[in-house]
Amino acid sequence: MSEKEKTLSIIKPDAVERNLSEKIKSIFLQNNLSILESKKLHVSKDEAAEFYKVHQSKPFYDQLCGYLSSGPIEVLVLEGENAVLKNRELMGATDPKNAEEGTIRKLYGISIDKNSVHGSDSKDNASKEISFFFK
Repeated sequence: MSEKEKTLSIIKPDAVERNLSEKIKSIFLQNNLSILESKKLHVSKDEAAEFYKVHQSKPFYDQLCGYLSSGPIEVLVLEGENAVLKNRELMGATDPKNAEEGTIRKLYGISIDKNSVHGSDSKDNASKEISFFFK
């Protein structure tokens, strides 16, 4: 039996703006992920730059930071068995066009940039990302 782990999920500005937070949260809950903490906030461009530091060398870095700071977001701490992997499966591929049917990004994503959600990609990053938002 696998142990419970925690992961971070961000409901991005495009999804918050379209009032999709509750629909997205219900997908997590229906798939045995508990929401331990949740808060709505607006990050500055500097905070977004710090959060996405891991992508600093990538060509889309500035756009990513600008987008995350473009409007309110909702950050969630999810917990469950294999939470990191499960959240990534529920989110679907980064590009909604390539995401599997029924995934959050297929259902709600607008584009590769405005893909509605972020999720930690490893246990290590999950703990860093959680402590970034929940001190």
